[in-house]
Formats: sequence, C-alpha cells, structure tokens
Amino acid sequence: MRPLLALLLAPLALFADGQKFSVDYPISSLPSGFAFATTYNLWIPEGVKTIRGVIVHQHGCGEGSNKSAVTAADDLHWQALARKWNCALLGPVIRQPEGANCRLWCDPRNGSERAFLQALDDLAQRSGHPELASAPWCLWGHSGGGFWSSILQAKYPERIVAIWFRSGTAYSAWQKTDDPKLVGQVPFVELPPAAYEIPMMANPGAKENGDKRFNGAWTGTLAMFKAYRAKGAPIGFAPDPLTSHQCGDQRYAALAFFDACLELRLSESGNSLRKIDQSKAWLAPLLGDAAGPAADYKGNAAEANWLPNAAFAKAWTEYVQTGVTTDTTPPDAPFSIATKATATGVEVTWDAHADLESGLRQFIVLRDGQPVARVPEKPANSFGRPLFQNMSYGDTPGLPLTQMRYVDKTGQAANRYQVIAINSVGLESRPSK
Repeated sequence: MRPLLALLLAPLALFADGQKFSVDYPISSLPSGFAFATTYNLWIPEGVKTIRGVIVHQHGCGEGSNKSAVTAADDLHWQALARKWNCALLGPVIRQPEGANCRLWCDPRNGSERAFLQALDDLAQRSGHPELASAPWCLWGHSGGGFWSSILQAKYPERIVAIWFRSGTAYSAWQKTDDPKLVGQVPFVELPPAAYEIPMMANPGAKENGDKRFNGAWTGTLAMFKAYRAKGAPIGFAPDPLTSHQCGDQRYAALAFFDACLELRLSESGNSLRKIDQSKAWLAPLLGDAAGPAADYKGNAAEANWLPNAAFAKAWTEYVQTGVTTDTTPPDAPFSIATKATATGVEVTWDAHADLESGLRQFIVLRDGQPVARVPEKPANSFGRPLFQNMSYGDTPGLPLTQMRYVDKTGQAANRYQVIAINSVGLESRPSK
C-alpha cells in the first residue's frame, strides 16, 4: 500500500512548537486490501532528536467520528503529553461512510492493521525520524477505536506502553456467551501472556449501563476487566459518572494515566518496555472510589482496580466520583508574542503550551498591562469543561481550529502587548514576557 499523496520534502505544516505530517491512502483495489480510504496525521514536538513513542488517538465508528478525528493531531492538550515524553501524536482518520460496516476496520485483521503500520513506515521516512516505525505505542481508543486496540494488543503486546479503552472493547465479541447474538461476531482472539502485562484502563460511561444502544460498552469493558484482572493483568475500571457514550472530560484522567505509564515503562534508550512492578501500585475495590497502596489492601487483589501510582490514584478517585479531576498549578505563560500593524488594527499572535493536568480554556490579552480581550471571548464545549479548542463527542478539537490571534482595533504600534493563559479549572499563568 502506497500513499496517494506523499509529503516528500517538507511537513504539512510547521508550527513554532512542532511539525505536522500527513499521508493519505486510497481505497485499495486489491482483494486483500483495505476497504476504506484513510489519512494519518502526525505531530512531532519541536527539537525532538529521537522519538520515544507514538500516542495513538483512534476514533470510533461512523462517519461523524472520522470527520471529527481530522483534528486529533492538532490537540494542544494531547500534544502536551507527547512533548513531555518526546513522543509523536498520531491521529488516524478512517473514512468509513455512513451505513458501512465498522467491523471492516475496527477489527484490525481486516486491513486497518496493515494501513496503520504502513503509515508509520511512510511517516518515519517523510519526517526524518526512522525510529518512528519501531517506536512503542500508547493506544487510546473510543468505541470502535477501543475495539481495534483490544485486538491489536494480541499481536503486538511488546510494542504497547498502555491502553485506554473509552467505551469500547472487542472482548465480548470474540468470547462465547449465553447470548446467541454475541457469539462469533468476530474470529476468536488468542491473547498471549505478554498481553496481560500491558497497563490498561477500562473507561465506560456510567450512563451506558442499561442503555438500550450502548449497554454493551458497559458490560463488555466490565467483563474484560474481570477476566484480565483475574489473570493478573494491570488493569483498572474507571466509570465516568457524568456520561454515556460521549467522551466527556475523560481526557484529564486518560492523560494522567498515560503520563504515569510512560514514566514506568519507557527505557532510557531503545524500544524495550519495562515491566510493571505491581507491588508498587495502588488498588481500589471494583466500583469503589477510594484507593490505597497495594501493600495495605485488605481485599482480593485479583478483583481490585489496579492503579499505576499515587498520583494517578488521586486522579482516578476524583474522576470516578465527579467525572473530572482537580488541578492546583497554573499553566505556563504564553511565549513568542508578536505584533503587526494592519489596516484594521494591531494584530497580536502568540504560542502556548497546554497545561498537562487541565489543558487550556482561554487567553487574556493585555495592552500596556490592562486587559483588552479574551480569546476566545466565550470558550465552548458541549461535552465537558469549556476549552480553547472546543471539543467534539469523540475528544478532538472543533473546526475551525481556534487561532492564538487577536486584532486590537484601537491599538497603536507603540503599545506593549502581553498574554495570560487560563487552564480549564480557571487558574491563570503569569503574563508573557
């Protein structure tokens, strides 16, 4: 499989703080080919010499999901995680038409596995980072994306740092159950012992439990948790009390989980992943909301939530209780402030890093030390905390992407401009220099 549009000499876009690359693949005409056209968007932080891993943000089933996924690699919050660990951020876009069978891609054995690996090879070449082709993965999957991740882990356990299953797994689809409708939905998946060494978090919406359409996301992830935990796997169950199938504010817990797992598993050099020492974990009862060190746990550890460390245990506890996490530290100040006189006023532009704990909600523009604007004026998010980039049902920025830009119609060239960042819990940064 070769890309229809290949980036030969330059990245798709160059930002002050990173580069973005993209490859497109057409629908294959070969009998063994993949049924859907695909695009893979990749963001690499500025200054990274060696990519240590790839954070994969895999959307779910349906046309709406893949249309909103085009911005996954542009997400400032997910980029913050990638930047911290010298990882790349990959946003696949699998163009499943409305009404088409999602299993043609969410089961990676039907061609999406080959497309994914080919994209990594091609992006490795075009980005000038050959290590991208063999770097380990963090897999985040929503709905069909979780389904896809749960099958992929059977074949590539040695390459997977951790998995976050947001309302999706194929476990119930390959397991025989008492429900004849669930028997034989997909060919059986044989998980090797190494697959049970991958840190995992099952994250359904609590309102999916008993829902006519989405109950399977609850029962499937719960059954997977119980089966894998019984085999000693480091897996937790993190139901979101505020949501059904929409992603809500799960990103705050998911990013904290990957942050913990990257710290525990990445090697200083090379691609080998360190094994999890479960004696140093924190545990909590299934469907409980209080955690403690594994050494102090009085219940059956084989039935308990596994949580990688104390910091994530705190985030998990807050999340399963309230659907959000707290943050007590302000974001970093914006940087690269630039001004330009235009026919309509003074154009002010800037760059900023998202707060890893709570992202970015808004910016305050100062003129000679006094506030003159907020960007955006009214941050939006129909599915959770208001965010600078907004957010879709599937945890991706809204379109058009919000720009770090303001035109001061009454400004003068002699004015001094500064910018303050505000994270999603309302904490403000220092003014930019």
